[in-house]
Amino acid sequence: MADQEGGSFILIQGLTKRFGASQVLSAVDFSIFSGEVLGLIGPNGSGKTTLLECLCGLQPAQGGQVLCQGQSLPPEHRRGVMFFVPDGIVPYPEHTSEKVLTFFGGVYGRSRQDVREVVETLGLESMLTRPVGQLSKGWRRRLLLAIGLVTPHPLLVMDEPFDGFDLRQTRAVMSLLREVTAQGRTLLLSIHQLTDAERVCDRFVLLSAGKVTGEGTIEELRRQAGIKSSGLEEVFLALS
Repeated sequence: MADQEGGSFILIQGLTKRFGASQVLSAVDFSIFSGEVLGLIGPNGSGKTTLLECLCGLQPAQGGQVLCQGQSLPPEHRRGVMFFVPDGIVPYPEHTSEKVLTFFGGVYGRSRQDVREVVETLGLESMLTRPVGQLSKGWRRRLLLAIGLVTPHPLLVMDEPFDGFDLRQTRAVMSLLREVTAQGRTLLLSIHQLTDAERVCDRFVLLSAGKVTGEGTIEELRRQAGIKSSGLEEVFLALS
């Protein structure tokens, strides 16, 4: 459960990004509270991936700042606080899944038992000897999630974590992510499937054409939209 009483864990203020003459992010503001699952919601092309990359320091922003527990967190220091799990990459495709996970576990000082537990939790045992480049999209997504889980960072940032999963797999991963937050980590998830977002997220940031159009729980967003009872899709359309 998110801890909002002590203030935000991460505060994003005025984040702005341009590619040439194109304004991709316009003075983006929102908060991330410790122990929550925060959903970044928006259609394809709304700027979600760019926002996550700027937040994590992987792309330069033209304006704005990121604060961690009230202190400025410059881009070069963010890798110690947050770990980014991107969408659609194939890490070290020529190496086996086991070798890749062992490598990341070693980088972050995790024991073989720690890595084994993550493998068992995600059901990756049968894929360990396969080269990463030969994995299907669903198994590749599962491997990326495993890499994120073996890291120690307090904030795990994930771009489209359910892409490539069927309904049963999606529900299993959602359950796992709730366990992760119960153990003290905070999650920021970029999600374009609104039904998935409603099931797993505590709060939401609505992004449309690079601008935040709403932030809060589903009840808070309904009040902002002037809607008494409806789902996230109707709320998003009303606020965007």
